[in-house]
Amino acid sequence: MSPRDVAEALLRRWYVLLLALLLTAAGAYRVLHPAPQYLSSAVVVLKPPVTGSQPNQLTNLQPPLATLSYGIIQQLQSPAGRKELDSAGVHGTYQLIPRNSGTTATPRYLIPSVQVQAQRGGAVEADTAVQRVIDVYARRVTDLQDAQGVAPGSRISASVLVAPSAAPVQGTRSRALAGTALLGGIAGILGALWFDQYALRRRTRKETSPDPRRLTDGIPVAG
Repeated sequence: MSPRDVAEALLRRWYVLLLALLLTAAGAYRVLHPAPQYLSSAVVVLKPPVTGSQPNQLTNLQPPLATLSYGIIQQLQSPAGRKELDSAGVHGTYQLIPRNSGTTATPRYLIPSVQVQAQRGGAVEADTAVQRVIDVYARRVTDLQDAQGVAPGSRISASVLVAPSAAPVQGTRSRALAGTALLGGIAGILGALWFDQYALRRRTRKETSPDPRRLTDGIPVAG
């Protein structure tokens, strides 16, 4: 198909392009006026028990704590864990992200911290979802030590380093608008070309098919 054929087909099916333009405009309106979304985030860290040699819990972080933290994250990401979070009222999008990268003051892979995130339509709802995930995470830590019979003075504790704080999700509207326009333009052109080819094939079949009335002209009718 030459460029001229494409242009003629688009002119013949201008109404398809008009429909695509209207749908693209509706999509652009949704992009420019999105529903409000808030992302809440918090950081939880596992702390070892306080001892005489290590009165500061943050100076006694060890790799086994990070391993324990990651194991609990995997449990919460399993079907049983998701069911537990669902029963706790955590619905929708949420994430548990291990943060064991280390800092300038602490070695790598020795920080058993977890970043908990949740995205909701309201700030309060997002903060509430994050807090509920934290509660389930802390309960898992407690249940695990209960099952092992760990003494109260020797227990690992889950502490919130950064409290849940929600912020509005700011997307790049210009990119979203450009993507919507590009998608609408491609869909409109392809739809117009497909419909034009479909209409031409259907017309050709009608023109080449024999007329039933002509077939009965030479057949005598009994009477």
